[in-house]
Amino acid sequence: MDRRGFIALGGAAAAASGFGSQASSAASRIGSGPARKPVLMKLGCQSGPSTDEHFAFFARYGIHNICAKPAVSSGRLFSTVEELEALKAMGARHQLSIDMVEPVLLPSSHIDKEPHPAIMLADSPERDRDIEAFQTMIRNCARAGIPAVKYNMSLLGVLRVGDVQGRGDSRYLSWDAANAKPATPLTRAGPVNADAFWERITYFLDRVVPVANEYKIRIACHPHDPGVPPAGYQGINRVLGTIDGLKRFVGIRESAYHGLNFCQGTISENLTDPGTQIFDVIRWFGTRKKIFNVHFRNIRGHRDKFLEVYPDEGSVDMVRALQTYIEIGYDGMIMPDHVPEVPNDPGARAASFAFCYGYIRGLLQSAERLA
Repeated sequence: MDRRGFIALGGAAAAASGFGSQASSAASRIGSGPARKPVLMKLGCQSGPSTDEHFAFFARYGIHNICAKPAVSSGRLFSTVEELEALKAMGARHQLSIDMVEPVLLPSSHIDKEPHPAIMLADSPERDRDIEAFQTMIRNCARAGIPAVKYNMSLLGVLRVGDVQGRGDSRYLSWDAANAKPATPLTRAGPVNADAFWERITYFLDRVVPVANEYKIRIACHPHDPGVPPAGYQGINRVLGTIDGLKRFVGIRESAYHGLNFCQGTISENLTDPGTQIFDVIRWFGTRKKIFNVHFRNIRGHRDKFLEVYPDEGSVDMVRALQTYIEIGYDGMIMPDHVPEVPNDPGARAASFAFCYGYIRGLLQSAERLA
């Protein structure tokens, strides 16, 4: 070896030796810090319909866990074990796990359009019949091996005032309480103050939570979307449209099987400053194991005035939000919910959902690598 080669080799060796020492030191520093918690969440979705074509859409974008709406024969208010098993079999053909189902009863709909309103109207004896059907749904899910049921306790459904121009050619739904004009002064429910609303909620939970406990099926309630001013809207006080209301809700018939379909978008809509407040709300419910499913969506705005936007452009830092779910050890599904409309979409806002799947999966993979 000539002198030039020897010097070059010696310099390279010295550099390598120095780099190795620095790398070892850096690794030692990283290892000495607090251990990162594992990422236990699963990317999911709840969009319909429950068909082979739509399940193939899920599989295409890397979804393996879903909330689905099972078939129900006409005139019945619950799915049979056979119908639930058929849903699971369809999912299995696409490598999908049915982790939660949405029953016929207690959907997110306005009471004036709801075909089965008795529970929320407190109409007896019909509400006892409908609650019995909900109990049967819980039992049948247990027999079919489906661990959770989601539901709403709403009279007003989802309130919005219209849509506005969004990013590119997309459209964003909006809410502005100051300029909202209900179609009628009252719904068919008439005036429903806070006490009356809590009575209906408690009546339902008193009869359903014991069945959920017995069969070990989680029941996950969605918050009111959005909360309204204290005077109410269409004569109704939305008691599940505040954080204090949700805290009270999960304390009624306290149970490991009674919790929330935690819609981060809706929770943000009910905060005066979601960009700073949402993380402590996640911690409060998450550390108490009351988060059974997460709708991981963003808004731009705050209580009483907001837009529904893509997850990467709203008021909430979604990276920090995901880190907060990891911090509390959340291990359920995390999924898109309301997504913007785009022109010429092939159906069910498929393009926007695909964008959200990729966004959430990217955050999850980054978090998994850091863990």
